[in-house]
Amino acid sequence: MNFLTIGHRGIMGVEPENTLRSFVAAQQAGLDLIELDLHLSKDGALVVMHDADVDRTTDGTGPIAEKTLAELRALDAGLGERVPVFEEVLDAVKAPLQAEIKDVAAARALAEVMHRRDLVSRVEVSSFHDEAIVEIARLVPGVRTALIASLPPFRTGSGGGTPIGTDVVERAVAAGAATVCLNIRRLTLEIVEHARKADLRIIGWVVNTQDHLRLVRALGLDGATTDHPEIKRTGRFTA
Repeated sequence: MNFLTIGHRGIMGVEPENTLRSFVAAQQAGLDLIELDLHLSKDGALVVMHDADVDRTTDGTGPIAEKTLAELRALDAGLGERVPVFEEVLDAVKAPLQAEIKDVAAARALAEVMHRRDLVSRVEVSSFHDEAIVEIARLVPGVRTALIASLPPFRTGSGGGTPIGTDVVERAVAAGAATVCLNIRRLTLEIVEHARKADLRIIGWVVNTQDHLRLVRALGLDGATTDHPEIKRTGRFTA
């Protein structure tokens, strides 16, 4: 399998994250896959935003779940961009997508769109939450899924520091995921080897420095999620 370069929320190092402007720029930069995040609005719209509230990325305040789509549309998501719904992203770019869902409710809403738009071959679904992965797999047979984990690196106790984190492999296998997306700052060779024995694909996130990119290559990962498009064009970071 070829090494994948994945645009993080589009290319959030260059454009406002999770906006149509950012997704189009990621496609134009030639990134292999575009990652985005999904939440449900108060009226059930599948909106594209990372945080549970709008404070950090828009000129508004408050939880997404307490705002209607119309209220979210009125916000500036950066450089005049509006908060998009998932289907707008599908129409704006043709690139494969990795859609991160936050809970089971979002899984159900996404499943409806995936069936209606026939997206099994185009959209991989990821989540930190095992139950969301299980639910989307139940609702959309054949969907590709990925379990995300940050991997606390050590457990402390009377026996000293003991490496942990390999449990994410068992969790991924139990949930039926084919991929694990792991924090590059906490990833160890032990975890990589354990994942390989389970025949899992491994993606590192977020790879934004030359040192992180060297680590990705040294560990033989299958891909890297990045905020910067030059990783695809030059194989290195120029900033």
